[in-house]
Amino acid sequence: MKRLALILMLLAGPALALDPSEMLSDPALEERARALDHALRCVVCQSESVASSNANWAQDARRTVRELISDGASDADVMAFFEERYGEFVRMNPKMSGSTWLLWAAPALMLLLAAASGYGYLRGRAGASAPQDRALSEAEQARLRDILKE
Repeated sequence: MKRLALILMLLAGPALALDPSEMLSDPALEERARALDHALRCVVCQSESVASSNANWAQDARRTVRELISDGASDADVMAFFEERYGEFVRMNPKMSGSTWLLWAAPALMLLLAAASGYGYLRGRAGASAPQDRALSEAEQARLRDILKE
């Protein structure tokens, strides 16, 4: 029973990152706030969203998101607020822009490069076939008969 309780607590860890006192009373606004929490990166943890981080900065960010939403800010306004202060890095999914186009295109480019390399390799192997059979000259046939007689 203790193990089950421990497992449930570990699984609920990210959900417990949000203090119940931080939650908005309007469910629609709280849903927007949670979506924004998942869209924002914790600048302290760097690999976690604000929603799953327990860092002090993430707690402050969650509180700020809810304050901005309560004041009537749109989702774009909230994201702009954080981007202005912390740069585009604060987004979990960066925008497609001049500086990130290679990041977004890299998987497709790698796949094309691998396909082209494989195609070139297979074409090269197909061209390098065994030597062509040719008829033996009269001198070679005579030499072969001599060897087989021995």
